[in-house]
Amino acid sequence: MFEMALSALEIVFDPSRLIFVALGVVIGLALGVIPGLSGIVGLSLLLPFTFDMDPFTALAFLVGLQAVVATSDTIPAVLFGVPGTVGSASTILDGHPMAKKGQAARAFGAAFSASVLGGLFGAVFLALCIPILRPFILSFGSPELLAFCIFGLSLIGVLSGGNPLKGLAAAAIGLIIATVGEEPNTAIERWTFGSLYLLEGIPLVPLALGLFAIPEIAEMAIAGRTVKKNHGVATAWDQLTGVKDTLSNLSLVLRGSGIGSVLGAVPGIGAPVIPWIAYGHAMRAEKGAAETFGKGDVRGVIASESSNNAKEGGALVSTIAFGVPATAAMALLLGAFLIHGLSPGPDMLTTRLDVTYTLVWTVALANILGCGICFIFARQLASIAQIRVGVLAPVVLSITFIGAFQATRQWGDIVALLCFGLLGWAMKRVNWPRPPLLLGLVLGGLLERYMFISFQRYGADWLSRPIVIGVLLITAYSILKPFISDLLKHRQKKSSQLILAFKPHSIDSGFWFNLIVITFFVITIAGSWQWDFGARLVPQVVGSLGLFLASWQLTATLFINEPRQSSDIDKIGTNNADTPSGLNNLPKNKIGYLTIRYFSWCFFNLAAALVIGLLPAILIFLAGYLRIEAKENWKTTLTVSLGAWSISYMLFHQLLRVPWPASFIGDFFPGLRASGLTNFF
Repeated sequence: MFEMALSALEIVFDPSRLIFVALGVVIGLALGVIPGLSGIVGLSLLLPFTFDMDPFTALAFLVGLQAVVATSDTIPAVLFGVPGTVGSASTILDGHPMAKKGQAARAFGAAFSASVLGGLFGAVFLALCIPILRPFILSFGSPELLAFCIFGLSLIGVLSGGNPLKGLAAAAIGLIIATVGEEPNTAIERWTFGSLYLLEGIPLVPLALGLFAIPEIAEMAIAGRTVKKNHGVATAWDQLTGVKDTLSNLSLVLRGSGIGSVLGAVPGIGAPVIPWIAYGHAMRAEKGAAETFGKGDVRGVIASESSNNAKEGGALVSTIAFGVPATAAMALLLGAFLIHGLSPGPDMLTTRLDVTYTLVWTVALANILGCGICFIFARQLASIAQIRVGVLAPVVLSITFIGAFQATRQWGDIVALLCFGLLGWAMKRVNWPRPPLLLGLVLGGLLERYMFISFQRYGADWLSRPIVIGVLLITAYSILKPFISDLLKHRQKKSSQLILAFKPHSIDSGFWFNLIVITFFVITIAGSWQWDFGARLVPQVVGSLGLFLASWQLTATLFINEPRQSSDIDKIGTNNADTPSGLNNLPKNKIGYLTIRYFSWCFFNLAAALVIGLLPAILIFLAGYLRIEAKENWKTTLTVSLGAWSISYMLFHQLLRVPWPASFIGDFFPGLRASGLTNFF
């Protein structure tokens, strides 16, 4: 094992891989600074560009990005009071008041140093867990792995968005989507509708980009969330005071890192919750914190940031060892494992131990690089957050379109991107959590495979295995606990009795979306009824469960009046990324109008690409959006559109030699397609 660790160190420090680690770190830092763009957006954007890399380079590139997003998201949180990602929301409580007092440099020094120590703690935690978990994992068979898949899905469903019914139903939708394509055991085509594109299933990349990137950019564009307020950033030397604060509070750093690492390994908790738990612990444990926290106490920044970075190492534990992603970002990373032929679980702790230790070293190296860059370039990174949304949105959208096309390099990728973009936006508007749906797609194939093998080899006896029983009992407890707790509260408090009465005001957009979800599950059950047992097993089981959950949610929405106040944990557990708070000040009719305009531009890009080719359409889209929608002057329009397009042309067309999809003009004028310079038609 020690030899594998040394071998992995040599792999990571190979100059060609170091370049990709550094590139991933730089991209991750840039994403963390931009409010609304998180690590999951970055991973979904970069995943298609790793297809031609070896597994070591691809994973080092992606992990390098994910490991440092939680470092640079401190910059907008401290300077502008706007979290770069949901993980830095608790940093605002003390970081922003410090900036208002002229102590932004001190807050940065404390945050960056606590982040790097937390990230290193997470890497050590990951490394120490490998030898401990190895013999335990090797005793697992397909029934145990199936049980852990179910356990991970249940936690994601319960802990996403503060609504367990919506979360579990969303996970069920993802599992159904994962069944699209040819069933491997019976060769039955499921939900393909005669399309060759759907025969291999729906690719992960366009679904992830559609669910997350398209809606987040939409909110930024519609709400016009440009951050302009700046309290100034001092030089790197002025941040040393914050470093001294961190070193004088090492016990707090260790406790925050421990909370982040351990809870990060638990599937479903993730970024929205962990920093708040660490912050709450510090408020209770630190002397005088109750009076000073929230008013500019540097210890609040240290507690939040140390846990925020440590969670990444912890999240990799469950992803690598059990194949159960702890967060939505880890679900994408799990997708990268599968794309590169790596199976999480026993293989990662035996035959592919070198890959596992490569991830350990990458997490440590990325945190050191990220912290150093933030110290030196904090002022420059902060300026990214002030880029006008009208300029930022079309550039990111163009990258999104090209990134989605890298999945299978068919027009179906772009269509899938926009379809799931509409679904993601609808889920965001009606406050349905999206990460469970993504996780359902990623784990759907594994769950179906383990379920088929378990039934074929063990019959119903697989349910009697000790580990399976234990895991399923824990799963049932995690699902039922919120409901049982609510029932007990209602019994104890006579004033909080449930009132069953029809609520006419509940017939809103959320009601209609819920009704569509119910219809989806009914169609799933009816459409799979005549298939062979192996093909209909998952659709029938998941469809029935999803129908029950969605119907329960609809009934509760329509008839149950529950006069109870939200608890602190409810507030903490709410996924801010799925709450359209940036649009609260806009009237609904204006939101609807701007939404139509935004998606019209997206579909215009697709239509133009079908006619003249994807890459030429990107140039027209950039110029048109900047000039018409963002109302930029011609100088800015031409500079940004030509600059962004030129980079795309050199990178994708000249360097990567992407085979662009055939367009109408290319079919009409074959000579254009045959030309060496213009074969992007």
